[in-house]
Amino acid sequence: MLKEIQMYLCIIFLFAFGIFYELSLEPDCFFFCKPISKQLLIPKDVMSQGRSIIFLETTDRLIPPPLVLCSVESAARMYPDRPIIFFLKGLGNNTMVDSRIPALSSLSALKNVFLFPLQMDILFQDTPLLPWYLQVNTTEEKDWPYISSDACRLAMIWKYGGIYMDTDVISIRPIPEANFLAAQSSQFSSNGILGFQQHQQFLWDCMVDFVQNYNGSIWGNQGPLLITRMLKKLCKLSDFENMVDQRCHNISFLHPQRFYPISYQKWEKYYEVWDSEPDFNNSYALHLWNFMNQKKKNVTTGSNTLAENLFKTYCPATYSTLVQTAQGSYQMPLNKTS
Repeated sequence: MLKEIQMYLCIIFLFAFGIFYELSLEPDCFFFCKPISKQLLIPKDVMSQGRSIIFLETTDRLIPPPLVLCSVESAARMYPDRPIIFFLKGLGNNTMVDSRIPALSSLSALKNVFLFPLQMDILFQDTPLLPWYLQVNTTEEKDWPYISSDACRLAMIWKYGGIYMDTDVISIRPIPEANFLAAQSSQFSSNGILGFQQHQQFLWDCMVDFVQNYNGSIWGNQGPLLITRMLKKLCKLSDFENMVDQRCHNISFLHPQRFYPISYQKWEKYYEVWDSEPDFNNSYALHLWNFMNQKKKNVTTGSNTLAENLFKTYCPATYSTLVQTAQGSYQMPLNKTS
């Protein structure tokens, strides 16, 4: 009898050891390789490791334009071992993606892309933003989609950790930093891309300042202007020299070339044909300044513009859809990331 018990214990030990050995070889496989339906997951399940790449849609739009699709797809390809989370206000309380919306269904089919409703009343709980959110009159805020997005990204990264990206950012190589801000120019930070570990004090302080100095009539007051003034409270910023990033306590302040090699004043260059295209060797991602694009310039197949070639390289499935749409044979083959 004793020998049988010992044998069973040995079998159990070997079985457990085998599982842990496999997980040690592929630490992310425990999450990504289990055949759990995405519809059964909630944000906390997916974001628990603090490694998510987060996108937000704060309008009710449920049909993302090609640039948004490219942003999400490029991140999914660039970070195959990290969850890519797209929060959409228009989903309401529904976690089931409507199959009648091909773009969303195709994004959800990517193995590391997850779509969730953006529920601000829940998100802002246990943060300094909740009292402000409950009192603000959104109908009087002409820039509410942008203001609410500024608030959401702070709360989201503070609560869960990870990287936030605007939906007009194309990822071209992995970002090697955990706690970082992106300089738009010398001594001025953007908030279009930022990354922090969970519960960083800097983000909490930003949320406090967001409420205390709230002024929705000043463009960017709750966005890049807030981030910049809070960073300047921590450190004395200087002009960048060569390609050297700056350090402010535990925050990396990354050179403008990392994300903004083409400044907002020259945003149209993304939609022009270049004699010799830049290699962007010093960049991690490219911000295409969609807010500046009031002329509604689009990526046109066969145009050979810089934007078209970026789509071809970094979001080929989205580009393939553009080609099929131009040919009148629309399909959305986004079910692979390789």
